[in-house]
Amino acid sequence: MTGVPASAAGGSGAKPVRGGKLGTAAVNQASLWNIANILTMVRLLLVPGFVLLLFHNGGYDPAWRSFAWAAFAIAMITDLFDGHLARTYNLVTDFGKIADPIADKAIMGAALVSLSVLGDLPWWITGVIIARELGITLMRFWVIRHAVIPASRGGKLKTLAQGTAVGMYVLALTGPLATLRFWMMMVAVVLTVVTGLDYVRQAVVLRRKGLAAERVAAAERAAEATEEALQAAAGTTVGGTMEGTVGAGSTAGAVAGATDVRGGGADVRGGVTDVRGTAEARDAAEAER
Repeated sequence: MTGVPASAAGGSGAKPVRGGKLGTAAVNQASLWNIANILTMVRLLLVPGFVLLLFHNGGYDPAWRSFAWAAFAIAMITDLFDGHLARTYNLVTDFGKIADPIADKAIMGAALVSLSVLGDLPWWITGVIIARELGITLMRFWVIRHAVIPASRGGKLKTLAQGTAVGMYVLALTGPLATLRFWMMMVAVVLTVVTGLDYVRQAVVLRRKGLAAERVAAAERAAEATEEALQAAAGTTVGGTMEGTVGAGSTAGAVAGATDVRGGGADVRGGVTDVRGTAEARDAAEAER
């Protein structure tokens, strides 16, 4: 129950890209049948086997309970190894992301419920632990759109304490060891509650930060859209004004050209009149002589 998906891509022979991250092509080529996923599937298969061994021969046979303890211990150890392998060798698949947390909750829940049915463990302890695990799982889905709640050191200590205490209850212990397992279970319950409250606090903080970031991003997008609209409107206005100016200039030029032509015609007519007047004056002078 490490909180880290144990899943896989090792069968394709893909190598991590520079920087320690696996490329998209390599992830897409991930093989389902790799060591991390196989360990997860073994843990899932151990759940019904553990229950059968624990309840065999009435549920109080020390030998069969020892076999059940061995199955439980193997399941808890594989939980540590498949997570480590997945993180170290980039063995990530969708199956592992789903199956790993299911296997974690299944083996612990089966052990708690079975021990309570046998009367070895109070039901309130089973209820507190199972409610915490289910609640945190739902909490992770509640904030997953904004952020991922990381696994804390307290959460790892909680998992270790739960596994140790439940394993001691599976064994048929008596005397001081039976007293020791009770106090170990109390430590596990306290860590379960404390780490659960811490996860709730982290979830609330992360969700608030995520919502605030979304509001800021939305405001920035709205401001950019408004600015683009204003720039587009300003460009349209300037273009229309320039077209109007050019049109007015062309009209004025045409009017001035027409006026110049008319003026030129008047000058020509004036010149013709002057020539006619000069000729008539000369003819009159010659007639007087």
